[in-house]
Amino acid sequence: MSNRIPVLKTYKIFINGQFPRTESGRYYKVKDAKGKFIANACLCSRKDVRDAVKAAYEAIGKWNKSSAFLKSQIVYRMAEVLEGRKNQFIDELTLYYGDASKAKEEVESSIDRLVYFSGWADKYQQVFSSVNPIAGSYFNFSVYEPTGVIGIFCPDEFPLLGLISAIIPAIVAGNCVVALASEKYPLPSITFAEALATSDLPSGVVNILTGSRKELIDHLSTHLQVHGLVYFGNNQDEIKTLQNNASINVKRVNIYPVDMSENVVENPYRILDVCEVKTTWHPIENIQPSGGGY
Repeated sequence: MSNRIPVLKTYKIFINGQFPRTESGRYYKVKDAKGKFIANACLCSRKDVRDAVKAAYEAIGKWNKSSAFLKSQIVYRMAEVLEGRKNQFIDELTLYYGDASKAKEEVESSIDRLVYFSGWADKYQQVFSSVNPIAGSYFNFSVYEPTGVIGIFCPDEFPLLGLISAIIPAIVAGNCVVALASEKYPLPSITFAEALATSDLPSGVVNILTGSRKELIDHLSTHLQVHGLVYFGNNQDEIKTLQNNASINVKRVNIYPVDMSENVVENPYRILDVCEVKTTWHPIENIQPSGGGY
């Protein structure tokens, strides 16, 4: 038994609740902090992007109709699963950072972030929606609705915390997402997908791809069934590309710095950034002498 060869994990991608290999058949090498080979990661293609967007687009209706309480419970369940597999994530991130304490800090911050946004899932509508004063026999109110399918470009830094900070506000708002994981170190993203698959999250709500941002940025940002984009970073060429491509079907583009600190990211306005506002006018009848009505 001493000559046993350990079974190494094959990192795939996450589309529609399943873990297929990339359609391209291409892979790239992921290395640890010392430059040592760890694993192969999928080098996704345009076909993978199209499959992921299709899955997300088809999942919108069911996810959007889920109650806010259910969304909150599912995100909280993700935190529970992540807590239960905490040591595995710490081990993976330690390979990347070469520092177990930094890895532990990122995993614990990721769990806390899930709990934070699970709390907002059934509260942001009450806090930010409004009844608008008007001069007329109408009842006028504004509520938030999801934008639709959100394409997310995760930061290279913070491979786990960056992914969670990017996708959770979007799905809490009722959107479905296609996320391109950290290109440099995508392994925790795919391992986190295993946590998603056991968190009662409906298939297609979150789809995670790996590969070259340079290859995929046009494919994801020009897709007509993607309605919004979220980008982490300050590469001006990539930002310009996103903004130009977004004009094709008027996508909303949100650009954030790679700052994962609590006082920056734990902000309910990150949820509103991936929402649209719907204002409704409803006629009422004035029945009281003072002008009151219903």
